[in-house]
Amino acid sequence: MAIAYESFKLHTTPEKFYIEACGDGANDVLAIDRVSTEIILTVKKDIPPSAVTRPICGIMGTIRLVAGMYLIIITKKKKVGDLFGHTIWKATEFDIISYKKTVLHLTDNQMQDNKCFLAMLNNVLNTDGFYFATNYDLTHSLQRLSNTSPEFQEMSLLERADQRFVWNGHLLREFTAQPELHKFAFPVLHGYIVVKSCCINGKYFDWIIISRRSCFRAGVRYYVRGIDSEGHAANFVETEQIVQYSGNKASFVQTRGSMPFFWSQRPNLKYKPKPQISKTVNHMDGFQRHFDSQIISYGKQVILNLINQKGSENPLEQAFAKMVTSLGNGMVKYIAFDFHKECSKMRWERLQILVDRVAEMQDEFGYFMVDSDGKVLMQQEGTFRSNCMDCLDRTNVIQSLLARRSLQSQLQRLGVLHVGQRIEEQDDFENIYKNAWADNANACAKQYAGTGALKTDFTRTGKRTQWGLVMDGWNSMIRYYKNNFSDGFRQDSIDLFLGNYAVDEADSSTPLHVQKDWKFLTLPIIMVVAFSMCIICLLMAGDTWTETLAYVLFWGTASIGTAAIILFNGNEFVDAPKLVPKEKMD
Repeated sequence: MAIAYESFKLHTTPEKFYIEACGDGANDVLAIDRVSTEIILTVKKDIPPSAVTRPICGIMGTIRLVAGMYLIIITKKKKVGDLFGHTIWKATEFDIISYKKTVLHLTDNQMQDNKCFLAMLNNVLNTDGFYFATNYDLTHSLQRLSNTSPEFQEMSLLERADQRFVWNGHLLREFTAQPELHKFAFPVLHGYIVVKSCCINGKYFDWIIISRRSCFRAGVRYYVRGIDSEGHAANFVETEQIVQYSGNKASFVQTRGSMPFFWSQRPNLKYKPKPQISKTVNHMDGFQRHFDSQIISYGKQVILNLINQKGSENPLEQAFAKMVTSLGNGMVKYIAFDFHKECSKMRWERLQILVDRVAEMQDEFGYFMVDSDGKVLMQQEGTFRSNCMDCLDRTNVIQSLLARRSLQSQLQRLGVLHVGQRIEEQDDFENIYKNAWADNANACAKQYAGTGALKTDFTRTGKRTQWGLVMDGWNSMIRYYKNNFSDGFRQDSIDLFLGNYAVDEADSSTPLHVQKDWKFLTLPIIMVVAFSMCIICLLMAGDTWTETLAYVLFWGTASIGTAAIILFNGNEFVDAPKLVPKEKMD
């Protein structure tokens, strides 16, 4: 495999950026012309002595904004751990550098737009969870990597990467087009990776979780649901659990993703907006595309649908079940499990009902295993595709239980666990296991919903706690605020970063300038004034109680009436996306 350089120096002059590869035997220098934007290879002697030099950790890529081209670099990284002798890094700090030396050529409106687009890029870059390796392909599971051709093995990281999980793919398009530049760039994952060295019975092994978040139909909680016309599901995440012991490797893969048909749940100030199933499109086309691609990538599919089977979620469950029946594919099985009903009144032990129900299928699917000589001992024949409404909280709980069951079998087969021993009895490892899966839940939740996950007290401790319920309430409040008042900006940020929306320098105006309706400003002011007057009337009573009551009723009615009008027109008061992607969100 053609590996990428691991560290660099950025030399900046008024005319060019020179990116020098550092390390043993590295002599290559990348030159980026700040005027023509041309990228070529050159040599060290071409770097002017007057250049301003700084060390950098990598190149995320380039992007065009209103002011012209920008270079995005990784300025700080943190070691996550070693995977089969290859170092995995987490990118922690970034910088966005303009090719242009000044923005004086822009009008005031263009300057504001450019500033807003830069804020959007920073919003994505500041969302925790960007990972990379310079000499290992993190985008593929162990099983996929074992089933590759010699030609694939010789490809660069950029060429061979699974494009579903390359979050800087759009930013690196100029690098990808020139094979000689591939050593200067690497694919960056978004998701969660943890590497732990563990010990059971005096036997040391490495235990790893890799969650790969798809960049196809990426977005935020309420603005991206269901699938697109290509069959890509919202919030699709592939999670791989890996064990390495004495050169032997084992892997178990699961997936999560939004229910794969055309439905939406746009925010409208209500705590839980009513989901809407589209009545104008053919659901089966996208549905079939989705499962065709899943079967090609993962084999047999068992759908674990964890949503409520009553209330507003019920029509979605019925539609999903009906479409699986209509699909008529023996490779796809459907299991509905009403998580909230089954586990109501803190009866979390009832999750074992679902684990027992799918145990035979899990044994049939198996897991991937290869011995120290590289001989494949076992292949994973299918995956569990779990979902709830958000594919976050309920989904992560179930995935952690299935992963533990697989790990139990793997560790026994590898000889780490003795016959009859259970993972749950290994206190030190159980603590590592539970906390890592809870951290995985938090990472996926922050990336999609804007807050940490709910129900992580169960994942961390194995039981539901009162404090956990309080924290769930707090996170739910934060989610409500973000989903209604800041997620439009977050959605625009993701669409810009991934290239779903492209800025055109030639355009004199951008979609950022959307005039709000008069109601947007007037009604909240009236509501606040009316509510304030109501409180003042209560605190400063009039001469008679009837006078006070009349004032309180008047202002109270005004505030309640205004609040009702605002709620009725809720979709006009939320922060909606302004940028229109190449393919409109369904």
